[in-house]
Amino acid sequence: MSISTLVLWILGLLLMAVGLFGTIAPGLPGAPLIFAGMLLIAWLDHFTRIGALTLGVAGALALLTLIVDLAASLLGARRVGASRQALWGSVLGSLAGLPFGIAGLIVGPFAGACIGEWLHRQQLQPALRVGIGTWLGMMVGTVVKLAIAITMLGLFIAALLID
Repeated sequence: MSISTLVLWILGLLLMAVGLFGTIAPGLPGAPLIFAGMLLIAWLDHFTRIGALTLGVAGALALLTLIVDLAASLLGARRVGASRQALWGSVLGSLAGLPFGIAGLIVGPFAGACIGEWLHRQQLQPALRVGIGTWLGMMVGTVVKLAIAITMLGLFIAALLID
């Protein structure tokens, strides 16, 4: 194996490791990074052990995590009876939190949902309940994304080991 091939293998594995971390760290595209690492290693191996079927399933799983990411906090907020304003507040809070890193991505949706619900009902208790529901939805979404990422890695390992 040449040095450049070894470096690319390490890069592929690094992409997958960062991707795994990215499934629990807001703001990093976890599963797409795992998929990129898998694709790079598959290419290096001339798609002999990691073929189209494995990559297709992994790609579908990566897309599923993006859907889970978008839907989780909205479903959490909706479950506790959030108004349309709270749902929009959650989305806007997520966007507003982006420049502040992980803290902003954790606090932003909560604060946005609370503010949106406060504007709708003018009551603190329902607004806090909706904020907590939004945050809990994000946490459940994170657990689901982590499970999908681990499944992707298991698929990758199985494809490498089974000839």
